[in-house]
Parts: sequence; structure tokens; C-alpha cells
Amino acid sequence: MRINSFSDVSLRLLTVLSSVPEHELPTTRELAEAVGTPYNHVSKAVLKLRQMGLVEAIRGRSGGVRISADGKKATVGRVLRVLDSHSDVAECQTDMGACPLIHECGLRGALNHAREAFYASLDNVTIYSLARKTADGPVPVTLSTVRPS
Repeated sequence: MRINSFSDVSLRLLTVLSSVPEHELPTTRELAEAVGTPYNHVSKAVLKLRQMGLVEAIRGRSGGVRISADGKKATVGRVLRVLDSHSDVAECQTDMGACPLIHECGLRGALNHAREAFYASLDNVTIYSLARKTADGPVPVTLSTVRPS
């Protein structure tokens, strides 16, 4: 299975945020640099993750983004079901119209069932477990930009 790029960016953001020390609030720009993704894509992902209750965005000069308690407990399967669910596994509907077999074919249903099995296999993987760990907890991600106080 393949996840869409928006889901990929979102999972990378959650992974980074789960390892950032709680007193640090990286900006969206710092996060974009940390995950190697354009700022516009990261800002859209942060907005969606905030709407899902997985991150908190604090505005202002000292603001930034942090993972919420729910975000740390969330599973990869749960996150992907929301972020990836709008895309079909099979392209039964294209710019050229519907596939002529759309009403007789069972492939779409079988592939959707396989996608759900994929998500279910990720239901025991929490966001918090994705970050590299040591005996003392997650290895903090070092963000290169230091903002003035």
C-alpha cells in the first residue's frame, strides 16, 4: 500500500513533534526544514492536524506547534484513516469518465478491504512510538533555527 504525500508529511510532522522537548515550540518554518518539505505543505498539514486535535498551534512571537496528549496516543492507523481515506485505491473514475466495468467489477471493494487491513495493522503503532528512543525517552530532534526570546 502507498499513502498519499499529505499523509506522509503529516506523519513526519507528528514523529518530529513527539520527540521535541515539551518546553520547545518549533515554528511551522522550522518544522518544514526538519521534515524536508515546503512550508506551504507543512502549514496545511499543521492546520489539518490541529483540526484533528493531534497538535496545538500557539500564535504570537513565542508561538509554535506542539503535539497534544491525544496526538501522542493516536495510532498511525487512526491518523491514516482520516488523512488518506478520500483517495481511492483503484481509479475507477478518471478524467475520461468511469471505467466501463465499474458496476460488475469487485476489484475496488477488494482493494478497499485490503486498505482497511493495512490500516488495522497500524492500529497498534502509536505516534509516540515512531520517534527514535533511548532509555530516558525519545531522542530530541534538534531544530537548526534558534529564535530570539
